This record gives sequence, structure tokens and C-alpha cells, in this order.
Amino acid sequence: MEDIGKLLLRVSLGVLMLPHGMAKFSNMVLDYMQGQLAKQGLPEFLAYGIYLGEVLAPLLMIVGYYTRPAATLYAATVAIVIYLAHRHELLDMQQYGGLTIEAQYLFLFGSIAVALLGAGKYSISGGKGTWD
Repeated sequence: MEDIGKLLLRVSLGVLMLPHGMAKFSNMVLDYMQGQLAKQGLPEFLAYGIYLGEVLAPLLMIVGYYTRPAATLYAATVAIVIYLAHRHELLDMQQYGGLTIEAQYLFLFGSIAVALLGAGKYSISGGKGTWD
């Protein structure tokens, strides 16, 4: 059952993040992120990391290939997004309870859990390597 839990966790996180990444291909989010990076004194080209963290990493997690590095990249991407776009909302509450950015926290801590747990046997790697 442990491997089924790993499969469910990594596939659900991957599938839920993919639409966010795919949306970056069709609108001005990349420009926004470049502006946010520039405001922080960071190079604007780092914004292209969105495609790695929100498209490539979720795909790798879904199939279970290089799962730990992919989940680490995914977590880093979410952490950067939280810092750049949501740092003023870290503990803000919604009107009827729950944190305003609870989805971002679930993405962050879920991906950290996948990085720690690995892919499991229901993956391309079969859970046999250190990179699963």
C-alpha cells in the first residue's frame, strides 16, 4: 500500500501543477515573473525556470522518472513563487477559515514529501534507484 500512496501523491501533485505551467505558455505570466525577479535584483532569465518547475518537473513526477530531483525542483519553484507573489499573505486567513495560500503550501510540502519518499515501485524507475 505504501507504493500506491507514493503513486497517488506524486501523480496528483503533478496533474494539479501542470495546468499552472501550461498557462504560462499562453499569457503574460512570464513577463510578470521577470518583473518580480528584477524588483528583487535577480536576473530576469530565471523566470524561464517556471517551465522547468511547472511543466517538466510535474511530468517527471507523474511518470516516476528522476522523481526526487523533479520534486525538489518543483518545491523550489513553489517556494520562489510564494516569495515573489505571495510573501505578504503567508499567514492571511480567508473569510470562512483556511489560509489564503493553502494550495501553495500543499504544493510545497507535498513536493517535499515526494522528494523524501521517492517514486515507489509504480514508476518508470521501479523505485530501484536513488533518483527514483
